[in-house]
Amino acid sequence: MVNERLALLRDYPFRRLGTLLSGLRAPLGKEELIMSIGEPQHPYPDFVAEVLRTNAALWGKYPPTLGTKELRLAISDWLIRRYKLPDNMIDSERNILPVAGTREALFSIASMATPQDDRKYKPTILMPDPFYQIYSGAAIMAGAEPVYLPASKETGVLPSFSEVPEDLLNRASLAYVCSPSNPQGAAATIDQFERYIETAQTHDFILAVDECYSEIYYAGPLTGVLQVCKQRDGKLKNILAFHSLSKRSNVPGLRSGFVAGDARLIEAFGQLRQYTGNASPGPILAAATALWKDEQHVHANRKLYQEKFDDAETLLGEHPSFLKPDGGFYLWLNVGDGEAFTQKLWCEAGVKVMPGKYLSRDTEDASSHEYIRVALVHNRDQSAEGLRRLATLL
Repeated sequence: MVNERLALLRDYPFRRLGTLLSGLRAPLGKEELIMSIGEPQHPYPDFVAEVLRTNAALWGKYPPTLGTKELRLAISDWLIRRYKLPDNMIDSERNILPVAGTREALFSIASMATPQDDRKYKPTILMPDPFYQIYSGAAIMAGAEPVYLPASKETGVLPSFSEVPEDLLNRASLAYVCSPSNPQGAAATIDQFERYIETAQTHDFILAVDECYSEIYYAGPLTGVLQVCKQRDGKLKNILAFHSLSKRSNVPGLRSGFVAGDARLIEAFGQLRQYTGNASPGPILAAATALWKDEQHVHANRKLYQEKFDDAETLLGEHPSFLKPDGGFYLWLNVGDGEAFTQKLWCEAGVKVMPGKYLSRDTEDASSHEYIRVALVHNRDQSAEGLRRLATLL
């Protein structure tokens, strides 16, 4: 027997991309440039390998689901420094939950949040469109109704709760918001976060804010949801922020992140994760502790991305849809037909990108079908070469 909800999941974007390009070949003699996946290629700090080595004995111990006290303290200290929070706002024992990568946490939070009893209505889970596919899959597998909120120029490139029918808000168990967003790189303002928080607390659903790209920004530090909670008397009711080391510290293979927020929800989420077994091993917890304590490598990382987006502005700045993002490492470009241009770019230039259609709903009128997502994750020379090839075909 197989859970029938699996049939409701569509193929993951990278599988769809493989099908789209199946049988097509990149030009001979040209270096293939894979700019379809957001896998950071910048060097990670040298001390990571040393911390893993010196803590190798911990591979022989079962890892603690709730992480270590040292890691929770490093995370709470980082949050307080980064968002200028009061010292008593984040309790490392009550408001922090280390996780084995935020992808896992963003998926499993839907199961924790969504009622499973035989009530008369089906719970809803709100999410932006386009969106990180984990949100949709999590909602479906939790037995909820996904509600896709347009995140386009008309809505300020981020979803708006103001146009959601009251019935859907009343049935909501969870809402995902990504800031800065994937794929557009738009960051929520204080006012937008205020509205998100107010709606979540009024209608009593969890606001899950995916801030995995928060440390890659170009015009100064970006606002975070906990920062806005500080202005609301530090109240964290129904609020969870998700952070990761993958983009901040270039260690996607470490699979380490955390969830912070409402102590009641953190306790419940920790209880669920005792059963899932997704605990980070001891050496990884030690490496994560060292990474959250260090900002020097984060500054260097941000500078590398700044240089690449400066190149992008030089090479593509005159394109009508070019917009330098608030944060993150993606370009979101209108090319008319995302799938057709992706095929053309691969066959004629050897550059692989992601069609916007694979990051949004399969509806004929979705504007995201006109877009491609380009990940500027390689070194500066490779990224510039990919952008030059792309520019010749626009």
